[in-house]
Formats: sequence, structure tokens, C-alpha cells
Amino acid sequence: MDFNLDETQQDLKKLTAEVLAKQGEGGPAAEDGLWRAGLMGVCVPEEAGGAGLGPVEMAVVLREVGARAAAVPALPVLVSTLALARHGGPDQRRRVTRGTLARREPGRAPADPPATSARREGDGWSLTGRKVSVPYPADDVLVTADEGLFLAASPPASPEFTSTGEPAATVLLDGTPAERVAGPEAAADAGRLFTVAVAAQASGVLAGALDLTTSYIRTRRQFGRALAEFQAVTMQIADVYIAGRALDVAMWSAAWRLGEGLPADEDVALAAFHVCEAVKALYTCQHLHGGLGLDVTYPLHRYFAQAKHLSHLLGGADAQLDLIGALV
Repeated sequence: MDFNLDETQQDLKKLTAEVLAKQGEGGPAAEDGLWRAGLMGVCVPEEAGGAGLGPVEMAVVLREVGARAAAVPALPVLVSTLALARHGGPDQRRRVTRGTLARREPGRAPADPPATSARREGDGWSLTGRKVSVPYPADDVLVTADEGLFLAASPPASPEFTSTGEPAATVLLDGTPAERVAGPEAAADAGRLFTVAVAAQASGVLAGALDLTTSYIRTRRQFGRALAEFQAVTMQIADVYIAGRALDVAMWSAAWRLGEGLPADEDVALAAFHVCEAVKALYTCQHLHGGLGLDVTYPLHRYFAQAKHLSHLLGGADAQLDLIGALV
């Protein structure tokens, strides 16, 4: 594979960075800026007014969102619209331009098959089950179930706490009416897209935290010397760099394989494992900042909180190691 971005991808990267630099760290202004720039619609099909792009372009945008630890709903919007673009019917692709994906079951690893059940009800379907950690719950929720991928409109939900303060919910399904999008393979593909999206944003989070930390240790002086001149410090920041490169390689490989229609389960699982390992690198960044790293008014706090949140969405490193072991 070629890790270089093509012209379209470079333009997406530059535009996302410019919008977020102008609008700040997140919130309504940043979200509105991303919508107005067309970045939230990059995966929406062209016939529905979007750009019709794929997993790699999704990853490009989300990595820039992560690099600024921006609190915006780019991840659920891009994943859900891309999943519908790949598997939905013409009406579904045109109708839904904003949504979220509900895939995790309580007490189950993210790699486990969905336990939510679907049953035919006349000409439609109904869903029964419970989904947790659903980010930015929206009017249109894609739900993975044993029988496939379904679209539910405004299912009942209860708020959850997140380390970043961003909205999340537990979605309660009890005979909830739903519209079938496609079969079980579509549900599995939606799960892979979600994992790669989380990995892309986490890759940006780690890159942003690394930039912040390297800048700090270059300028912070201790015992008459910059922190960066101490060998122990350089070894620790090198470990953070290596963690970031490992995550980048795994994430881009998984995104590329999904975009090319190639088998990607192993690459996706490896990327997910490195997302969960990235939290350790954020601890190192906090340590190198000393007491400043624990200050909630300092930007590093946002990066650490988002790294923890993204790791929680994937269930932690042990769950990914179990999956990797099963795959190989």
C-alpha cells in the first residue's frame, strides 16, 4: 500500500485543520464550521449531496479532529453515513445524512457478534436488546443485530457519562420498529468501519499530545537545562513517538483495505489494540508535563480524556488481544 495521501485527501486534511483552527476546540461553532465546509458529508453519496468518499477519506478527517481533541460528532456521523452509502438502498442513502451507530452490548466485547435480535412485524421489523456507549445519539440510529444492520428512528435512550463530556447514551430496544438496511455482513462491516474511525481519531489524539509535549520539553528548563536535554526524557518521548507510528501504520492499513474491499479483520483488530495501548503513551505525556499535565485548564487534559473515551468505545486492550488471538 501507499501511505502518501492523494490530492483530494491532502485537501481534506488541510481544510479540516483550517476549520478547526479557526473555530476552536469543539462545540457548536466547530461542528457548524465542519458542516458548512462539507466535511461532515464527505461519506454521503453524491446523489444525496455529499462527496461520496470512502474509509481512507473518513480517516483523514477524523485524524485531524483528533489532533485538536475537538469535541464534535464527526465520528458517528461519518461512520453511519459511510455504512449506509456502502449497504443502504437509494432512499436510505438519500434520506439519512446524519446519524450514529449503536453496536456495543453491555458486558460483551466489541468483537463479539451482536446479541440484539430482530423480528419481522408485518412489512417491517422490530428490535429487542440494549446498546451502550452510543456516541452523540441522533434521530437516525444504525443498529447492528444478529439478523443484519437496521435503521431505527429515535429509539428510547438514557444518557451516559463520558470522560470528555460529549453526549453518549444507552439505547433501549423493546420491540422498537426498525427498517432493515442489509444482512449480517453489513453489520460486521459497520463494526469494522466504526473501529477504524475510532483508530483514526485516536491516531490524531496521540499526534496532538506528542506535539504539545515535545514543545513543552523543549522550552521548560530544569536545573539550568531544557527538559529535552535529559536522556531519560528523550527516551520517554521516543516511546510516545513509536506508539504513534505503530497506531498510524495499523490504522492506515485497515482503512485502505476496507476501501479496497480486501479482508481487513486482522488489520482492524491490530489498529484497535494500538488505540487501547495509546492511553499508556498519554500517561507518559502527562508525566513529562509534571503537575501541569494534571491541570484541567491546560490542553493536554482534553487529549487524555479523549484517548480514554476512545479506548472505552473499543472495550480495552485485552478484548482486542483475545480477538487477534482468535484471528491468527
